[in-house]
This record gives sequence, C-alpha cells and structure tokens, in this order.
Amino acid sequence: MTSTDVRTDAEGSGPRGYAAARLRLLQEGAQSGPSRRSALAALTDGWLAELFTAGVEGLRGVSLVAVGGYGRGELSPRSDLDLLLLHDGGDSKAVAALADRIWYPVWDLGLALDHSVRTPSEARRTAGEDLKVQLGLLDARHLAGDLGLTAALRTAVLADWRNQAPKRLPELQELCAERARRQGELQYLLEPDLKEARGGLRDATALRAVAASWVADAPREGLADARRRLLDVRDALHLTTGRATDRLALQEQDQVAADLGLLDADTLLRRVYEAARVISYASDVTWREVGRVLRSRAVRPRLRAMLGGGKPVAERSPLAEGVVEQDGEVVLARAARPERDPVLPLRAAAAAAQAGLPLSLHAVRRMAATGRPLPTPWPAEAREQLVTLLGSGRPTVEVWEALEAEGLISRLLPDWERVRCRPQRNAVHIWTVDRHLIETAVRASELTRRVGRPDLLLIAALLHDIGKGWPGDHSVAGEIIARDVATRIGFDRDDVAVLAALVRHHLLLVDTATRRDLEDPATVRSVAEAVGSQSTLELLHALTEADALATGPAAWSSWRGALVNDLVKRVSAVLAGDDPAAPEAAVPTVEQERLAIEAFRTGGPVLALRAQPEPPSEERSGEPEPLGVELLIAVPDQPGVLPAVSGVLAMHRLTVRTAELRALDLPDGVHEGSVLLLDWRVAAEYGSLPQSARLRADLVRALDGSLDIGARLAERDAAYPRRRGVLAPPPRVTIAPTASRHATVIEVRAQDAPGLLFRIGRALEKSGVRVRSAHVSTLGANAVDAFYVTTATDTPLPGEDAATVARMLEETLRA
Repeated sequence: MTSTDVRTDAEGSGPRGYAAARLRLLQEGAQSGPSRRSALAALTDGWLAELFTAGVEGLRGVSLVAVGGYGRGELSPRSDLDLLLLHDGGDSKAVAALADRIWYPVWDLGLALDHSVRTPSEARRTAGEDLKVQLGLLDARHLAGDLGLTAALRTAVLADWRNQAPKRLPELQELCAERARRQGELQYLLEPDLKEARGGLRDATALRAVAASWVADAPREGLADARRRLLDVRDALHLTTGRATDRLALQEQDQVAADLGLLDADTLLRRVYEAARVISYASDVTWREVGRVLRSRAVRPRLRAMLGGGKPVAERSPLAEGVVEQDGEVVLARAARPERDPVLPLRAAAAAAQAGLPLSLHAVRRMAATGRPLPTPWPAEAREQLVTLLGSGRPTVEVWEALEAEGLISRLLPDWERVRCRPQRNAVHIWTVDRHLIETAVRASELTRRVGRPDLLLIAALLHDIGKGWPGDHSVAGEIIARDVATRIGFDRDDVAVLAALVRHHLLLVDTATRRDLEDPATVRSVAEAVGSQSTLELLHALTEADALATGPAAWSSWRGALVNDLVKRVSAVLAGDDPAAPEAAVPTVEQERLAIEAFRTGGPVLALRAQPEPPSEERSGEPEPLGVELLIAVPDQPGVLPAVSGVLAMHRLTVRTAELRALDLPDGVHEGSVLLLDWRVAAEYGSLPQSARLRADLVRALDGSLDIGARLAERDAAYPRRRGVLAPPPRVTIAPTASRHATVIEVRAQDAPGLLFRIGRALEKSGVRVRSAHVSTLGANAVDAFYVTTATDTPLPGEDAATVARMLEETLRA
C-alpha cells in the first residue's frame, strides 16, 4: 500500500481532519500542561483506532498498543508515537497490510513514529534482550483490537519484570549512571537535556519501573509535580522551536519562559533545577533501597539456614546522641525525640557526614515533620555540629542534599532560600550558587590545617556568595547577610566582624593578584588596609583558594596560585610593620636576564618557548596536564610592543591564557636603561605551536611596520567567518581610580576572541598613552585584563583624559 491509497478527508477522522484538530489543540492558549497532553493523546488514540478499524477487515487476534510515553497518555507537541501492532501469529500478510494502513498516514503527516509488529512471545523475548524495550512495554496501553491479547501481554511483561528484578534492576541502574556520565546533571547545566540528563524525564520513568518491580518505591512527595514541570517545559520548547528537541538551548530560554508565563530565563532554569533536584534525590534514595533489598534477599536464605529460620535483627551502632547506624544508613535511635531536641537534625547530619553514610529518608522526614526550631542565638552545640558537618569533606554534599530536600536547610538558614537552585550564567562556574557554596566548604575542609580558626573558614565558605540572591554587588549584600547569619548562629562580635570581612573581600586577593601591579606600593597597602590583620589574611587566603577550586577548572591554576601567594606574602609584611613604599626590585631569573641582555645587544626581539605543566593534584593522578607554553619575549623599550606581539600571536592562532608585560632594568655594567619583558602563557587553537624563529621573524616585521597585522587578521576573518554563538554581554572598560599612585589603571572585561588583545593594544597605542605594565587573564570565555598606563612623561593620566581613553577603548571593542 502507498500513501496515495489513504483517504485524505478535509474534515472528519482522515489525516487532514486529525491534523486540523491537532493544530487547533496546540494553538489553544487556554489549554496547556497535563490537560493538553492528555487531550492530544486522546485525539491521537481516536484517530489511530479508526485507522485500525478501517484496515482490520475482519482480521482477528490483533491489537494496536501504545507504549512508552504515549502509553502513559503523555504526548508533547513533537513527541514520537511509540506503537506496537500485536498479533497472535495468524495471517502474516494481512497483519503486514494492516500495519501499512496505520503507519503510512502517520508518516504522511510528518509525525515521528517508533513502530514494531510482534507476537506476544516475540515481544517478551525482545524485552528480555533489550532493557529499553522492556521499559516501554511496562507502560503498554490498549488502543484498539483484541483487548484480551493486550491484557495478556501486559500481565506477562509485568510478571517477567518482577521475576527478573534481581538481574534487570542493576542493569537499569547502570543504564541511568551511564546516561548521567554522558549528559551531566540536569540541576546544574546551563543548556540541559530535559530528558537524558541526570534528574530528567528518563530518570523519572526509571523510578516508575522500579516501583513496578515491587522491590522498592520512590519517595512520592513532590515527584509527580517535578515530572509535570519538566514535561511542561518540554512542551513549550517543542512549540517554540517547532522541533522534537529536549535540549533547552540558551537562545530558546527567554521565549520558553514567556510561553510558560515566567519572569525570565533565570526563573525558568531555577524551576527546571528544582524539579531535577527532586527527581535526583528520589533516584538516590530509591537505588539505595534497591541495593539494600537485593543484598538482603541474597543473604537471607543463608542466614535462615544458619539460624534455623526467622528474620534476622538488623544491628544498630550508636553514632551520636539520638543517632545510630543501621543497615548502611544513619537513622534515629529509638529514644530520639526530635520534638524535644532542636539540635538533632544538625547532630544527625554531622554524624552521617563524619561516618561517610547517607541519612535515611525516614529520619530526615521525621525531623522535618516534628522537629523544633533552634533558638536565637543558636546554642553552642548547634554551631559546633554545623562546623563539623561542613568540615567533613565530600560526604557533606550528600547529607546536605538530604536535609535540603525536606526543607531543613531553609528552616535553619532562611537566607539560603534565595540562592537555592539559582543558576550562574558564567562559563567559569559549573554549579548553581547553593551547590557552589557547599563545594567551597568541601574544598575549605581540606585547608583547615592552614588556619588558626577553621570554624570561621568553613562558615565563610558557606556564606561567601550568599549575596547573589539579592540585587547589586553580591559581596556588599553578602556582608550584611553574613553579619545577620553569624549573629544568629551564635558567634561573638569579633568573630562576626571577621566573617563579614571575609565575605565582603572574598574576591580581593585573586582580583588584585591577577589585575594589579604587585610592585606598586599602593596595591599592597590597599589590600592590607582592607584585610586589617594577619589572622584575617590567613583565612582570606584559604577561602580564596577554596572558592576558586570550587568554581571550576578555569578559575584556578598554578600561575594564579603563585600570584596570590606573592600578594599574601607582601601584604603580610605590611601588616607586620614593613613599609611598602620602597619595595625591593623584583629579581629577574637567569633566563630573563639573559634574554634582556641579548635583546639590548641585538636591538631586536628575543624569544624563548618552554612547556609549563600543571602540577598534579589529588584530583588529577598520573602525568601533569599541560597548562600551555610559556613564551618569554624581551624587546628593547619602544612604542607598539603590545599590539605587535599580541597581533603576531593572533596571526599564528595562538590563544593567550595569561600575559604580563613589564619593564626590566638591565644589570649593572651593561647599560643604563630597560628592556620590555613579556611573560605569556599561550596555547595553539589547533595543531602544534609554530617555531620560535617564525614568531621572531614576524615580530621583527610587525615592529618595523612592514607587516600589516590588522589587514592580515581581517583577511582571515573574512575567509573564515566565525559561527554565531550565544550573544555575549557587551564589553566594559573602567578606570580604577585608587589602584596606583604612579599610573592610571584601565580595566577591560570582554568576551575572549582571537585578536582581542591586539585590538586593545592598538587602541591604546593610538590614544597616545604608554603601557607601563599589563596583566591579562582568561576565565572561560571571559577576558579580564588590567593595563597600567601613563602619559609620555611617566605620570598618571588626568581624570578627563583617562575617561576619554576608556570610552574610546570601549567603543572600539563594541564595534
């Protein structure tokens, strides 16, 4: 049969009639969510049933069955139709003809179809071989034909599933784990796959399958609502894109949010994250219970034989007051009374994290339902238990999530609600705000031996970004919140002041170290004034490292660590009473001195390339990972060095990860004067690095004006236009008025791109300023650069001139 044989009524139940009714349904703004999905499924049921009836022509022992999502009666606008034509093995030609009369109209309408034609025994055999087929059949729903045939298959498939649970459930768990490794966690992704990522719709379906096995059941509170929310988002995504996609791309999020009546894309992501978190937590609890039950079933027959029958009594080992371990979980002791013991949730959580065990769902729910609120300020035990929980390392994450799932965290720390599931639209950050705070505490727990007050370090780690739930500078808002929280927790006035200072200045060290000239006395003095004491500096140093490590791979490196260490050493000296007004000149290395002398004698640039491996850490075993290549360049002091060097690197497709430019005085006895030294880390965009001889030759031509770098880069961009990506925020150029007494500091923040540093250097050159030093760093897709510039007479720019240069530079980068 061909598609031309199918009746195409303009009205009625033919393909056009169904298509028109389907279109009207999808365009009805008043009907959405579960009601629209059910209505679409019912409409499709009726059409397919009529196609089946028209084509069956007296054939018996055959039925049409919906499976998978369609079997559950849930159809999103672009969902596949999962259909099984079930038959008893009779007239195979008639069954094939019937299949054609159903499949072709579906294809003619452009609907995606996942179809099969099988006998019950074939269906069961295929299900036994393919777990995905078996999961689909668990949701089998009769559409038309022999109801008894469908019912018998459903009964047999469910019986098979329950009988084979000890084997199939571990397979299903591994399938879920593999998908999570491949797709990531839905609750943290900026462009998540609503179906495949961990905590998505696939996991919700897996939980239904576990429940059908009768081995374990998922926590049901909030689960259906979480699943519904993800389906609603997918519906809106299908309608927005017109495609059967499950990936919530950045460019679609504003429209999807508008279609759902939400404030903005961040509100949409937060709703998705909240739903994913419910499903992820339910999955953790369910799979833990599955493992416990299956282990119990495997052990019980042997125990019965040894003990002569009867059910063995589970051992209970005390962990803390009112808290015991039982069967691999932390549960409440029989004598525990949450309604009389407000510290119990924190005590149980700390005991679980210290033991590396999960908190049982029943225990958490009982404490949430019957527990008393803590008094204000907290008793000392509560504060100590919170510090113990935060200092337990990696197990803290799972325990914290268990408390948060039942609302206990927001009850203990009301300000937490504003950062819970809050997305961070920054390529450097890999976590939501709340998870980042916990990750920072985990990292800080590894650094507690470096500080005299580990309790303050851990609390500061928990609170350092708490201000991101409020408008404005999160450090300023966070300082106010930290004071309130620390007072409520029960710290004294001096400790509250330290915690507030740590939150207020948690970015101070890394920002200063990577964007300021550490040789400038004003830089060191300003940090010392902000920090105030050696003990606070010690805490801030550890918090800086923990925060960066918890942010993501792009936020910390050996280079940044070395810069922060250098700054801390200088600030510590000032706090100890040393005067930074006349600091000792930085001693050049032997290689730097050699390059400088050679550049002076030859009158041209001298280059050296060497690999800079990232030292191995606890998370990276084996060989160090390359951080890039260190490129040292010495050039006689002259105008145009910055645009020339950066332009040559861009021509050779070298990505600049970090860069520093400074003047280096020549050794005594060589010559009075200076040579510009550029110490850069670079990496090839693709392929291998060019030879240093080629770089030097092009640099010589760039400096003498015989190489038009701008034209070469423009030709390459015209020949190979860059793909359109996510719309980046516009560049921002500002003046840091108090950063230096000897130069004007211009800060540039922009989207990183090939040739960016060349454009900045050329613009500064055209403005007539002199670049005394430059401090360039790349964080993910963001360039964060600082340039110390002076007039031709080595004085800071007048205020109006500085503003003019900044405005001109920003206009250049926006063009």
